[in-house]
This record gives sequence, C-alpha cells and structure tokens, in this order.
Amino acid sequence: MNYKHIFAISLLAGSVMPAAAQTADIDTAKAANAFIGQAIEVGANKNFDRRQSTAAVTVIENKHVNQRSSKDIGNSIIGQGGNGLVSLQNAGSYFAANPTFYVRGLQTLSNNSPLILVDGLERDLSVIDPNEVDHVEILKDAAATALFGYKGINGAIMITTKRGTYNSKQLKVSYDHLFNYQIDRPKFLDAATYANAMNEALANEGAAPKYTDQEIAAFRSGAYPNLYPNVNWVDETFRHHGVTNKVTAEFTGGTNRFRYYTMVNLLSDKGFIRNTKDDNGNNTQDKYVRGNLRMNLDVDLTPTTKMKINTLGVLAEMSRPGNATDLWGLVYALPSVAFPVKNTDTGLWGGSVTWAGTNNPVANTAGAAYYKINERALYTDLTLNQDLGMFLKGLSATARIGYDVYNTLYENHSKTFPYTFYTGTDWTSGEPVGTGATQGGEYGTQSKSASLNAFNRHFNFDAGLNYENHFPHHHYWYSSLKWGYEYLSSTGLNNTFSRQTVSWLNHYSYRNRYILEMSLVGMGSGRLAPGTKWAVSPTISGAWVISSHNALKNLKWLDLLKFRASYGRLNADYLPGDNVWTYYTQSYTTDGVTYPFNSGYDSNFGRTNIGQMATVNPRHEIADKFNFGFDISLFNELNAQIDYWFQTRNQIWVSAAGAYGSVIGFDAPYMNDGQVNSHGFEASLDWTHNFGPVKFNLGGTFSYNKNRIVEQDEQPQPYVNLRTTGHPLNSIWGLKAVGLFKDQADIDNSPTQTFSAVRPGDIKYADINGDGKIDANDRVKLGYSTVAPEIYYTAHIGAEYKGFGVDALFQGVAHYSAILNTTGYYWGLISNRTLSQYVYDHRWTSTNQDAEFPRLSSSSNANNYQTSSFWVRSRDFFKLRNLEVYYNLPKTLMEKSGFINAVKVYVRGVDLFTFDHLDEVNAESYGATNPLTRSLVVGAQVTF
Repeated sequence: MNYKHIFAISLLAGSVMPAAAQTADIDTAKAANAFIGQAIEVGANKNFDRRQSTAAVTVIENKHVNQRSSKDIGNSIIGQGGNGLVSLQNAGSYFAANPTFYVRGLQTLSNNSPLILVDGLERDLSVIDPNEVDHVEILKDAAATALFGYKGINGAIMITTKRGTYNSKQLKVSYDHLFNYQIDRPKFLDAATYANAMNEALANEGAAPKYTDQEIAAFRSGAYPNLYPNVNWVDETFRHHGVTNKVTAEFTGGTNRFRYYTMVNLLSDKGFIRNTKDDNGNNTQDKYVRGNLRMNLDVDLTPTTKMKINTLGVLAEMSRPGNATDLWGLVYALPSVAFPVKNTDTGLWGGSVTWAGTNNPVANTAGAAYYKINERALYTDLTLNQDLGMFLKGLSATARIGYDVYNTLYENHSKTFPYTFYTGTDWTSGEPVGTGATQGGEYGTQSKSASLNAFNRHFNFDAGLNYENHFPHHHYWYSSLKWGYEYLSSTGLNNTFSRQTVSWLNHYSYRNRYILEMSLVGMGSGRLAPGTKWAVSPTISGAWVISSHNALKNLKWLDLLKFRASYGRLNADYLPGDNVWTYYTQSYTTDGVTYPFNSGYDSNFGRTNIGQMATVNPRHEIADKFNFGFDISLFNELNAQIDYWFQTRNQIWVSAAGAYGSVIGFDAPYMNDGQVNSHGFEASLDWTHNFGPVKFNLGGTFSYNKNRIVEQDEQPQPYVNLRTTGHPLNSIWGLKAVGLFKDQADIDNSPTQTFSAVRPGDIKYADINGDGKIDANDRVKLGYSTVAPEIYYTAHIGAEYKGFGVDALFQGVAHYSAILNTTGYYWGLISNRTLSQYVYDHRWTSTNQDAEFPRLSSSSNANNYQTSSFWVRSRDFFKLRNLEVYYNLPKTLMEKSGFINAVKVYVRGVDLFTFDHLDEVNAESYGATNPLTRSLVVGAQVTF
C-alpha cells in the first residue's frame, strides 16, 4: 500500500509520545504503584524495584504479553517495549516465522543478536507460549547485563514465567480461534499478457518474437489448456485463509509452604495449501501442532530453606508437502504460460520442454506426499536458597542447576510423481495439436527415511553467597558473590564448549536516595584462543532519587523522579568469520598435485599449501557502554522513562585482507581491528486516568539508534565515494540513477555504461568520479539500512467502561530502506521467469518514458539489475499491530454460578492494516516468500 502522508501519521503518533504503553485497564493510583514497584532482575539473586534499580530496563507487563494470540512469546511482543527493543516481523511458514530482535539497534560488525533468557537461563523463546509468561524485561545498559558475562554485550530479553500463590487455588481456561489471511499476495501476468510482454522484451533487444498472434489468441481464449494454458499459480497452489486453534488450561495455587503453577497448552495451525490430498490419501496441508506442559513449583522445605523448580516439556510436529519444496519460490519462477496444472489428455501432472514438470507447485502439494519435523524439548532447572542468618545476619547462599535438551527429527515421506509434456505443436490443421507426447518423472514410493535434524544440550550450574543488611543511619548494602558454569553441545562441528563466570556485585543506598552499584565480572570461554580465554568486566552505576528529598516528599503530584547513570566495559567471545575456531593457528592444505621425484615422474608426496595466516596476538570484542536516564511518575497516573546512551565497540573481528592487500600471496588473517560507535535516545510515556466510570489509557515509546563504522581494515579505495568506513552498518552501496535513457541520442550523449549493452529504456547512471564512464567505481551510499530501522516507535490507546473495553497498539519505523530486487516480481522474464502485473503496468515504453521501471528484458540485463538508487525505496511503515475489543461479564452474575469467578470474551485483530511507501507488497517483509498474514481472533477466558 502507498500512503504519501505516512510521516504526518508518524508525527501524530509522536504527539502522544510515539509508542507503546505499559498499563491499561487498572486504576490510576495502581498504575503509578505498578510502575514504581516493577521488579528489575539483572541476575544478582535479588530483584530491586524501579525506585532502587540503577539499570536501564523496560518492562512489558503481563497484560501486554498475550494480545496477539501468537504461537510463541517472541511473536507476541512484536511492537512492545519500543523504548529499547526493535522487533521486526518476518515472513515464512507458521512453524518457521520468528521475529528478529535488536536491543538498541545495530552496534557491531559481528553478531547483533541480544541474549534471550527464560527464567534467568539462556533458552529458545520460540517454544514459550505467551500464556505461561508473567512479564518480559528488556535489559539495555551495562548495569543490566554485566553479570551475564560474555553473553550480555548486545543487551538481553529476560522472560519470566508465572508462579503460584500461597493459600489459594485457581483454574483458568482460555480458547482462541484464529482466522488467518495472507496480506498482499503477489499478482502475476496472465498468459496472453505474459506472451505479449515476452515479445516486447525481445523486440526491445532487436530479436524476433517468441509467440505468434495465433498463439497469444489461444492463450487468451483458454480453448487449448494442455498446449496454451493460463494458470494463476498463486490461486491454484494456495487458498486464501488458514486456521489456528489454541486451548490453554492454567492451574495456580498453593498452601502456606507450597506454591504451584501448571499450564497445559495445545496449539494447532492449518496453513494455506489449497490441494491437501494426494493419491495415497495423505494430508499434505502445511500443519503445525504443539503441546506445552509447564510446571513451576516453589517449596519452603524449612523456614530457612526454599526450593524452586521450573520444568517445561514441549512436543511438536510440523508437516509440509513435498521434500522441503519451496512452493513460493516455484510460484515466483513459473509464468502462467508454463504448463497446465494437469494434462487433461493423460491425467498426469503438467510439464513442458522449457519448464520442468518437477517444478509444478500444485503437483508438489498434491503429488509429492509430505515431510515432517518432530520437535522435542525439555527445559528444567532447580534453585535452592538457604538462609544463613544463624551465622551472620543477612547472609544466604544460592545454588542453581539447569539442564535443557532440544532436538528435531526430520522424517522424509515424500515421493516422485509423473508429468506429461509435448515436444512440439502442430498448427497445420488450423488448430494446435501436441506432438511428441513425453512422460517425465515416475510414480514413486513414499520415502521412509529419517535423520536427526538438530540437537542441543545445555547444562548450567551456579552457586553463590549473598549478603543483605540495613545498617543504622539509613545505610543499606547488598552484596552477591557468584560462580557460574555452562556447557553447550549442539549439532555440527566445533559446537561443544563451556564458559565460566565469576561475579561480585555490590549495591549500596543511603536513605533510599543515593544509590551506588558496582560489579566486577571475570569470565572464561572455551571458544577463545589459549591465553585470551579470560577477561574482566567492571561496571559502575548510580541513581539519585530526587523525589525522596524532604523538600519534595510531600508533593502529592510527584511520585518518583530518579536520575541514573551507568558505565561498563563488556566482553564478547565471538569468533571471526563464520565461526572460525582455528584463527590463532597456521593452517595448511594439501592437494592432488604431486612432485616428480622419480623416473616415472610420480610421487607419493602431495603438494602442501600454506592456508590462511594465523592471527598474531588475538584478542576479543569489547564494548564501553554509557547510559544516562530518568524514571518519572507523576500525579499517580503518568509514568515516563527517558534515556540517552552511547557506546564504543572495539576489537571487533575483521578480515585483514584490506590492510595486507594481495601482495603477501596468502589468505590474510583475521584481526581485532574493527571499531563501531553508536548512540541513541529513547523515551516512553504512559498515562492512565479515570473519567468517572471510564478508565482511559494512552501512551507510547520512541527510540532512535544511530551507528558509524570507525575502522574495519577496509582496503584502500581509488575514490572517496567507495569508502564504506565512516558510514552506518549495513548501508546500501550502489549506483546513483538519474532516470531512463529516452532514445539512442540520449545514450550517445551520456558517459559509457560498462555493464552491458545499453538501449533506450535502460537505467541511466551518474558519473560520480568524473572519469567519463560508469562502472563499479561510481558506487555511493544509498538510503538507509535494509537490516534494521534507525527509528522505532509505537502508540497505544485503551479504554474500559462497565466491563466493555477496547485496546489498540500501533507501531511504526522510519529511516529504513528496501531494495526492489525480487526475481520474478521486479526482475521478471529473465530465464523465462514470470513477471508481476504491477511492474508490467509501470514499465518503460516509447510512449511512457517517465516510467517507474525500465524496459522489459528477456535475458540478463546487467546494466539494469545493478544495485542502484533506481531500485531503492523507503521501507518506513505505520501499522496497527493489535486491536482487542472485549467484555468482562459482571461479577454479580459470576457469583450466582457459585464456581465461576470471571469470564472474558474478546475479538482481536492482528496486523489489520499498514501504511507504507510500497505498492502491492508489504514493506515489513517482501520477496519470494510466504506473505505476511493478518488475523481475526475470537476467544474467551474463564476463571474458576
């Protein structure tokens, strides 16, 4: 969709302090208390509330973690926590579609992914159901992530699951039914239009037409579908809707010494495959079924000994048609003229000489059987806390052990199928007759093979001493000394290693007004070279609770005003390149060439080559992080957070090929020479107010993240415009387009373009370096990053009246670019691929010289398909993420039942609309892949 006034909408959202609120249908006084009392967990065996915490942390509360009825918590929090968390939705099958997260944007040339924690341990969030989650924290600065050692350098997402309550019992049952619809399904040319387009492309190249007028008429009439088909492969392969069902039962309660939380969740999704029965009776629908069983226990073994157990078991199965066939990839390749779905003469699947029948997408859904991936996971951990106050007041000991196992088993039940094609067509009778009927493929038997697809084991153990005490004259001190060990083993080579962490944290406050926190963390990693495995991270942070001063304590409108600041040096144990473990050793290779040592000119001695040079004095990546922020709560109803941060990332692994050049005669080593500087600003605002019986909530978040490459051992460039150092990460580099050539005279009077022969309607480029020709040396920086936006914002509004309520979350991005290079859609016809209707309607012709797209080409056009500003578009968008309309049945009615405590019924809309700058495709995710979906949810929740 294309809406030119998206920026005005962004400013409108900004007027309410752009982005996502953290509280909704609660009283105003409770809103302030909930914000101030938020528990901030940073791995210190002690949670401080927001008044006492010195860390930069965003909290996504329980009522906001499950408003999208998503399959997992990652997809559920898209658009939440926007003052620090950048969450980007990805396309794909239901099983594989998981979002991308960044905490404070891109910050390094290496790995930018944040640490994902579930109940304090690194775990996969794709199997965590939103119903089992209590809240989510976004840990942003050094004070928040220092205790996680080598893993916290990119920030962290901390997911905390629910727990039981003393002396209570409750059963909550919920059911969600989702109607799913694909957004912006591609529209390709029909057969007659495709034939005309191909002839036009050939004419542009001075070649003879491929299709005669008679053949084009046959395509248009549809009278000869076996020889001149007209197939809409999108509609023939996929239906327009899918269905998801979610059922959850949660058991919560406890006695005076025991608490429990148990959840049983069943999830079933049926996708968009249209033809779901094959000739063997198999159901080939794109399906995903998962069952989660969680049990969290808290047991007071003695008055001084407490035990906590967390267990999650997951059983899941994904099934798709064919042998892992990329159906959308086939649809983006096949034109409507390729072949019929089925040959009506033979009853076999369609094929042709030009397009192999094995690429028939419908045949792959209804004739190739299916494959499955079985997913199994068990996550468990046990924590013991022993009060040692009998030896020293305030002393305690904590120990935790965790063991996680995850694996996927691939079952291949696919088979081959036969198809028919003709080698020629005879028109001598006035009507087409297929000649040389040929069968390709064969009726195969279903495979029974199976293999281990992925395997992961993760063991954790940590133990430590904690000391907490209040001293006379308003002094408070908390100290934690902890040692941790983890062991990881996963599928693949060199994927078994261990880490150790030793940390000492000290938290001091005076009058709950002046707070100082210091931590010292030593960390070791088996991933790193000998002599470099250990590192130290010092962190210092402080807070000044301004509102606790005597002069301000009695101000009824001031609930909290706190300034905080932090600095820390964090480390990472990333490996160079594609996880190259041997970077610190000299490598050698041998080949089949031998030296002639005897009269027969042969030898048993092969030639030895020196491989990549070893890194001399290797180090590891470090980050110096600074953060300054305010936490504010006013009038018992207005909560705000404001942060400014900057960071220097040093010693990043880069290839030294640019620094060494090719004269050394060997593959250059990796070096710790990279440096990236980044900074940003983020804010959140949440306002809750009661207008009589109406509870109203409004809020938003905003984040701006900017980075710059300072050093990357870039090779010397002949022209300054080619130098990528000094620019943001993942910038686009390409040619600057200045329009389309109008005619031959325009070509003759322009600098020579060296990529391929140029014709009228081709893209015309600027000669940046002024050398009289256009080549790779004329590349410049274009637009913004295609990986992550610089600006991320959300806006939230909600209201409730006598049990009726509405809640909406909007989310947008800015300073974000797209490259329109999808083969078969924007770059069509080449290699007999299809072409989109939109590009065809907006192509260059001699009568449409100011077109959006260049002339049509039938073969590879190196000139037009260069990365250039011609193909770069704004990827900014503004989206309605979630909309919920609900009704809570009156409590008086529930009391009459005698056993039902609460009932909530609701209708939700997920990703209902998008404003963006792209026509026909969705800016958030585009390309030859599954379209994004929008969903209508009907659900109910009953509490007993």
